[in-house]
Amino acid sequence: MKNLTMKTSDNVNINYIMEGSGKPLLLIPGWSCSLHFFDKNIPVLSKNFKVIAMDLRGHGKSDKPDHGYRISRFAMDIKELLDYLDLEDVTIAGWSMGASILWSYLELFGNYRVSKHISIDQSPAQYFAPDWKWGQLGCYDVESYLRLCASLTYEERASAEGTVYGCMHKKPTEEEVKFLADEIMECPARVKIDIMRDHTNLDWRDFIPYISIPTLVCVAKQSQVFPWQGSAWVGENIPNAKIEFFEDCGHMLFWDDSEKFNRVVADFILDN
Repeated sequence: MKNLTMKTSDNVNINYIMEGSGKPLLLIPGWSCSLHFFDKNIPVLSKNFKVIAMDLRGHGKSDKPDHGYRISRFAMDIKELLDYLDLEDVTIAGWSMGASILWSYLELFGNYRVSKHISIDQSPAQYFAPDWKWGQLGCYDVESYLRLCASLTYEERASAEGTVYGCMHKKPTEEEVKFLADEIMECPARVKIDIMRDHTNLDWRDFIPYISIPTLVCVAKQSQVFPWQGSAWVGENIPNAKIEFFEDCGHMLFWDDSEKFNRVVADFILDN
C-alpha cells in the first residue's frame, strides 16, 4: 500500500491509501486505530472496487495537531477528502467510532457524494442511561471515562494491547497484538483522551432513523465492546436497512471473519 497525503482546510496532513478500481468504497477505522486495521480487507476488496482508507487526524501516519479532535471535525475531514479525490457514488463504511463519524457526516452534509452506508458494530449511544442499557462496556459514564484517562496516561502500552484483546473474539497471535498495538500507539494519549471526551457523550438515536440511503449494519454477536443489541438497534431503526450478524466474532468482526465480511460488503455494494 502506498501512503498518500491530503491537506485539510485547517492545514492538517491526512494520510490515506487508494487501491484498485471500480465503485469507490471508503473505510473509516475506529478510536485510536489506523487504516492498517483493515489489512485483511483492503487487498481482497480492491480486486473489484476502488478502496480508500484513511488515518483520521491524530491517528496512524496523519498529522497530530493540537486541535480538531471532535467527531464533527473528523466528518469534515472526510468531506474534504472526497472533494479532493472528486469521488461520487461512494459507499462509506465506518467501524466503531468510525460509524459515529459517518453518522455525523450524513447529518451535516446529507448524501453528498455518497450512495450507500455501512455501520460496523457501533451502538448509537456510548453511555448507559435510564432509557438505554446497551452502552459501551468499557466507557459508559463519567467515572469510567476518568479511569480510561488514567490508564492512557500511566499505562498506555498496556491499554493499547488490552484494546486489541478486547476487540477480538478469537485469541490474536503475539504478532497480531504487537502489530495492532503499535498502530494504536501512533495515536498519542492526549489525542485518545480528547477524542473520547467528545465521542462518548454523543447520542445518535434521534438522527439514525432519518438516514435515507441503503444501509448495511454489521453486528458482532460476541463483542466485548458493546452488547450486540445496541449495534442491532441501528439497523432496526434505519428504514430498509439490512442487518448482518457475525455469530462467532468480536468487535473487530472484519478481522475475526474477514472472508465473510469481504463477501458481505462486496454483495452489498453490487446490489442494485
